[in-house]
Amino acid sequence: MTGLRVFQATLLIAVLALFAAPAAAQSQPGGPNDIAVEIFSDRQQSADDGSVRMTVALRFTPRSDEWHGYWSNPGDAGLGMQVEWSWPEEWFGEARYPLPKRLVIADLMNHVYEGEYAVLYPVTIPADAALDDLGPLEATVDYLACTDVICVPRTAQVRLTPERMNASLDRWRADVVPPLGSEAGFEVVRDRLRIGIPLPAASDLGDVHVFLATNDLGSGKRPRYAAIQTFLREDDLLVAEIPLQDTPLADETGAPDRVEGILDLGNGRGVSFTATPSDVPLEGVKPIRSAATPELWQLLLAALAGGLLLNIMPCVFPILSLKALALAKAGGEQASARSDALAYTAGVVLACAGLGLLILALRSAGEQVGWAFQLQEPVVLVGLFLLALTITANFLGLFDLPGLAVSGHGPSRSGSFATGLLAAFVATPCTGPFMALALGAALVIPPLDGLLVFIALGMGLALPFLLIGFIPALRRRLPKPGPWMERFRRWMALPMGLTALALGWLLWRVGGGEYLAQVGVVGIFAALGLALVGLLQRRGRSGAGIVAVVLVAVLALGTALLPAPQAQANSTESLLDPVAFSETALAEARASGRPVFVWFTADWCVTCKVNESVAIERESTRAAFEDAGVVAIRADWTRRDEEISRILTRQGAAGVPLYLWYEPGADAEQLPQVLTPDLLARKARPPR
Repeated sequence: MTGLRVFQATLLIAVLALFAAPAAAQSQPGGPNDIAVEIFSDRQQSADDGSVRMTVALRFTPRSDEWHGYWSNPGDAGLGMQVEWSWPEEWFGEARYPLPKRLVIADLMNHVYEGEYAVLYPVTIPADAALDDLGPLEATVDYLACTDVICVPRTAQVRLTPERMNASLDRWRADVVPPLGSEAGFEVVRDRLRIGIPLPAASDLGDVHVFLATNDLGSGKRPRYAAIQTFLREDDLLVAEIPLQDTPLADETGAPDRVEGILDLGNGRGVSFTATPSDVPLEGVKPIRSAATPELWQLLLAALAGGLLLNIMPCVFPILSLKALALAKAGGEQASARSDALAYTAGVVLACAGLGLLILALRSAGEQVGWAFQLQEPVVLVGLFLLALTITANFLGLFDLPGLAVSGHGPSRSGSFATGLLAAFVATPCTGPFMALALGAALVIPPLDGLLVFIALGMGLALPFLLIGFIPALRRRLPKPGPWMERFRRWMALPMGLTALALGWLLWRVGGGEYLAQVGVVGIFAALGLALVGLLQRRGRSGAGIVAVVLVAVLALGTALLPAPQAQANSTESLLDPVAFSETALAEARASGRPVFVWFTADWCVTCKVNESVAIERESTRAAFEDAGVVAIRADWTRRDEEISRILTRQGAAGVPLYLWYEPGADAEQLPQVLTPDLLARKARPPR
């Protein structure tokens, strides 16, 4: 037991002791027989070496169904049993427990036993032992007896009397979890414990769960017992991934040389295991699905639909529309149109697949990242700001960018490929209703399947232009070329300019006014450089390309040399007066017995801001929350936050927005990602 665990246990016993006596005096919620303890043994048997072997059982019997006891590792709360024997300690083998149950109260998981249970100890009495000098076996048992509302520390003095010897322990032996028989392996990957358990492929698995007996995993890390465990399987190997957390004040010990626990196979079955350090492979393993988990084809379809919806976003729509009009104006053969569409599609799919591959690789290394995670990095925001500024300047005719301008030239495969890369990258701040399901699952299913989901997302984003390129009837339905197209292109500078302004606002939110001013200087230099490029292009000078390359190099260097922002701006005011998210704040809010609404947002998330305007920041919502006593909590993910990332992962969400509703005493209910104006008011005031 680490120093922290000793301190926690001592503090818990001290606090409970203050209330134990008053509690017993008040209507007797607890008493000496909250959970009664008795001791039994089976018949002694002689071994070949002259020693005597027996099994001792400690039976725990609650006085009623409301009382429960604890496993050796009680979980987030509680206290494991401690036994002091009157016979030498070395005679007693390791305690053997039955399969515990999970009890979650206010996001704290306890490993408990409900009803009667027994703990067995194998005993080996040496051949030269003088039992007559020791007397009968006695034990002092310290344990915790709890209900959902009160815990009482107890101490029982038990003696093995003749009438309790030679008892039949068969029914208790049947309840004890058997050993696996094969050694498992484990490794700690940043904030996750990965255990590879050899298990026959024919084993029937129900609601699987790992109960860890090892609490200290080195470097101050301990299991997050209430977090969602991930299970993957390939042939005779079951891989369990358990989230870890850093524990303040914990002893900085090294990694353990073994990890022990119980694998709950579901339906009251389990096996105990011991794992030693080793590489736990993830190649080829497949997730264990519940009946409610979508199949891969469903995830691919959802990703395709989500990518399709991205085309109507203000930062993507101008690029798509101008590419389509450029293709219509250029005319040409069907083969040329198809080639252009395929190049655009290749750029989009490659960008989405590359981003997905990066996310999956980072998560495999233990990083808590999700969709659009790159927008949490200031340097990426600066790059996007300059990119949006460049596209706006192009739409205004300040300079010519092949593949984007409506120039009347033939389709350009290289320009279309670059445009596809661009469209996919500027679309990353957005997460739609279909994308939430697909991308959330993509982060927990096998990496190859997850990569296919990201590719399907890219195919959905590229689909409109792909159809225009391959179906002549669609191209014929586009407006006829004319001078209006140049005016249309200039009008498309408006949404792109607004996108640049939004990114500038986001830079201010991330780093404050001084940081925005520094980026603004870089932006002014970029605009002057683009104007020079355009001037050289219009005069037919050959140096335009060289100037453009130098400008890109200088801008990249300037962006890289920008000082990192020192602090994030404070969250904006809200009608709901929300509490800033932390796991402690959420636990306290849920323990208050009031409804809790948690919304996960980011300043770069378009859908988040629309939902806040439409449904959250409304006077009717504020009034309904006030009447119902709802606790509002805002989780701002504009900059990286490990706590927010962990709960997004536990909820199966790839990113924001995410909206959780907690009724008193109930688990989280995920609300739709697109909120209607009266949804939250109706949740706070359900129909009677």
